[in-house]
Amino acid sequence: MLKKQLRILVAPLDWGMGHVTRCIPLIRHIRSLGHEVIFAGNNTQQSFVKSIFDNIEFVHLEGYNVTYSRNRRTFLLKIIGQIPSIQRSVRRERAWLSHIVKEKRVDAVISDNRYGLFHPEIPCVILTHQLQVLSGSGNPFDMLLLKAHYRYLEKFRECWVVDVADKKNNLSGKLGHPSVLPSMNVRYIGLLSQFATANPSQETDDILILLSGAEPQRSILSEQLWKKAVTCDHHCMFVAGSEQAEIPDLVPDHITFVQRLSGSELSKEIAKAAFVICRSGYSSIMDLIALRKKGILIPTPGQTEQEYLAKRMHERGLFMKARQTKFDIDTSIVNAGLFPFRQGAFGDAFDIHKQVLADWLRVMER
Repeated sequence: MLKKQLRILVAPLDWGMGHVTRCIPLIRHIRSLGHEVIFAGNNTQQSFVKSIFDNIEFVHLEGYNVTYSRNRRTFLLKIIGQIPSIQRSVRRERAWLSHIVKEKRVDAVISDNRYGLFHPEIPCVILTHQLQVLSGSGNPFDMLLLKAHYRYLEKFRECWVVDVADKKNNLSGKLGHPSVLPSMNVRYIGLLSQFATANPSQETDDILILLSGAEPQRSILSEQLWKKAVTCDHHCMFVAGSEQAEIPDLVPDHITFVQRLSGSELSKEIAKAAFVICRSGYSSIMDLIALRKKGILIPTPGQTEQEYLAKRMHERGLFMKARQTKFDIDTSIVNAGLFPFRQGAFGDAFDIHKQVLADWLRVMER
């Protein structure tokens, strides 16, 4: 029997839906332990969570609204140019949290990469898989970014890294396992996927094209892949990845087009697909591992984290990487037939978060 029912605020970053999807197992387990979750996010994030959970409390919290460059060479400059806006958002969300803690009687916070959501009077955790931010400009600049990043992380009581603790057999590589950790309580909470287990549905020859990410790169890849899908030799499920995506006037018989899928519908489509073509976002990779699917990863041009992960997955034989420029579906499927697609040895990695959460909540119940 619970000594105290806690109210936990869960707030993911709006920089791609992956931050929301990896919070799903955390929300699910917090609720299974008898505690309440208050979800903070924008309209799109709330809509996604509502499609999965009943009777959950929501509060509106605007995101950082970061946009990507159309050009790989100017990607980093585009992000740097938005730093003042991001800093203002961080200050706003800290003021917002001071108000919401009182109004909603919040007992603790789990912030997925939202740097302003720390509070001096309650336990606040920051969730990330990327301790080391990669600049693409070499180790000296990366070390400067590491120190700057840690100044933000160390404002929280704990940092939960979404990966296993093993320094050799892990998923994130140097992103989550830098040579120096922050001077705070760092816990590796395993892998997180919105999907509980592999779906037993029978696999078909279908290709699932699963788009995601920030604009304008989501739309750029969508337009490119749509042209290829129209003329390809395979049946394709084309998930545009946005409720605002334009529906084509003419959809060929061999293509099923949807703007967005979530929850059980998405799980079924991934399970049926012979191959999944998607971005190399960390959450997408974890979902593919959880469902034991073959993935062809197309990193967002210029996004160093995705480029690093795609290269790492390819070198380890887990997933095949492909470049966005001149990508062809039929050619990639032929190449994928020769790729090993090894199963990662991650064991119970998708259950580690349960014990971490239980221990964390138990301390607050006293």
